[in-house]
Amino acid sequence: MPITIRSIDTTDNAALAKIVRDTFEEFDIPKEGTVYSDPETDRLYDLFQVPGSAYFVAEEDGVILGGCGLFPTAGLPEGCAELVKYYLSGNARGKGIGRALMEHTFVAAKQQGYTQLYLESFPDFAKAVSMYEKAGFRHLDKALGNSGHFACTIWMLKDL
Repeated sequence: MPITIRSIDTTDNAALAKIVRDTFEEFDIPKEGTVYSDPETDRLYDLFQVPGSAYFVAEEDGVILGGCGLFPTAGLPEGCAELVKYYLSGNARGKGIGRALMEHTFVAAKQQGYTQLYLESFPDFAKAVSMYEKAGFRHLDKALGNSGHFACTIWMLKDL
């Protein structure tokens, strides 16, 4: 059965939170000041009911492989949303699933009228950062907006 990309459902919360936290543990990334310790990570469905947001889940044979979203983070410039909560399970990486999720999110952002996407990351996610660069994200010298994730050290922006 092929990979399905669909909007988040209430039943996805636990599986997605596990993928996020497992990724931080796998790469030994700081947990405070990141999505790892963010209480919203356990309630992603509710979070993505905010107007101007969207979250997509990749699934195969009923198993959630990861997700990617966009969110109108406070303090971002007009027309800019944040690419957020973009994580894949370890066994789903390197198969083009992440790229498909990201492209799906780009389309949704354009459909919602956004002209830019911002993201925050870590050097430890070098493969992801390389993928962002190939997708047209450029590095910034400082954070934009108010994500509350003060531990992040990579900030990037893409024109849509």
